[in-house]
Amino acid sequence: QVQIVESGGGLVQPGESLRLSCAASRSTFNGWYRQAPGKQRELVATITSAGSTNYADSVKGRFTISRDNSKNTVYLQMNSLKPEDTAVYYCNVLSGIYHYWGQGTQVTVSS
Repeated sequence: QVQIVESGGGLVQPGESLRLSCAASRSTFNGWYRQAPGKQRELVATITSAGSTNYADSVKGRFTISRDNSKNTVYLQMNSLKPEDTAVYYCNVLSGIYHYWGQGTQVTVSS
């Protein structure tokens, strides 16, 4: 059974930082996504098992994705946060041919 535990969201002011964590068992990490109110869910960042990364244009230079394979955990370091980064952030993993989503963690950027 796939288990996903996300953590690290919160309320911060513009320009501040947060680090999200996604710990998942029996699966392969597929990406961090986010969904803002009234908008479609969008891909934020991915990282392969070899460490190759990919970012949405809107977060390049501000967000950094990394992984600790010994802990089956992927991190998303978010710096210089903007109000438009406000969303629920989701971890997506693959197990076989199936996608699984974490419960989501709320990130709110507001002054």
